[in-house]
Amino acid sequence: MSIPEFIIAVPARFGASRLPGKPLRLLGGEPIVRHVLRRALASGAADVVLATDDARIAAAADGLPVRICMTRPDHASGTDRLAECALQCGWADEAIVVNLQGDEPFAPASALRAVAGCLAASPAPMATLAAPITGTEALFDPNAVKVVTDAAGHALYFSRAPIPWHRDRYAVDRLGAPDQPCLRHIGLYAYRAGFLRLFQSLPPGRLERLEALEQLRVLEAGHRIAVAPSPEPFPPGIDTEDDLARAEAALRAA
Repeated sequence: MSIPEFIIAVPARFGASRLPGKPLRLLGGEPIVRHVLRRALASGAADVVLATDDARIAAAADGLPVRICMTRPDHASGTDRLAECALQCGWADEAIVVNLQGDEPFAPASALRAVAGCLAASPAPMATLAAPITGTEALFDPNAVKVVTDAAGHALYFSRAPIPWHRDRYAVDRLGAPDQPCLRHIGLYAYRAGFLRLFQSLPPGRLERLEALEQLRVLEAGHRIAVAPSPEPFPPGIDTEDDLARAEAALRAA
């Protein structure tokens, strides 16, 4: 798959509920968000933009060749923050924008390119990645979001529950891995810039509220999401103190 020109936007807010000030917490002696920005720059993106609500986070990017977009502090999600960023930056409707969350310091550059390529190859306005689940712990873990796709690779549904439900296998043994691996959703998205602006106008849907998954808003509104396999394992992001400790250990071991 040829890689199109794409933009990476990194939404980063100061007021994370589980780890306040998360983008500025130190990992290997540097703010987490600085690690994320370097990952974005390593991907070959045509432009890297830090979308933040806090001058301290903006200052953490000093010396890196990235643009700063100061956004409102009251956005409900990173996607809403990027919609404001799209307006401020004046991106063309067809521009491909990859949303790299500001708490993903180990995001593989290959995955960033893959999600951009997936969107470029699809008529869908949005794309994401997935990887096989081969064990039951993640399958039944509500924090591991699952996705099922149609024959063309578009998402049919995302859920915190095990989907698809292997009726015959689980009737006998729910601890056994399914014959066909289920797919774990990787929370990396690419959008056409025009769709970012449309997303902001969509009301939260019933399924989104039930599952607490904002991507369901897109499906409920009748839009498609293209899904591609992640080209390599996508390490977990940082949401808690324990995650930060694990990331610090992983960085030391690298």
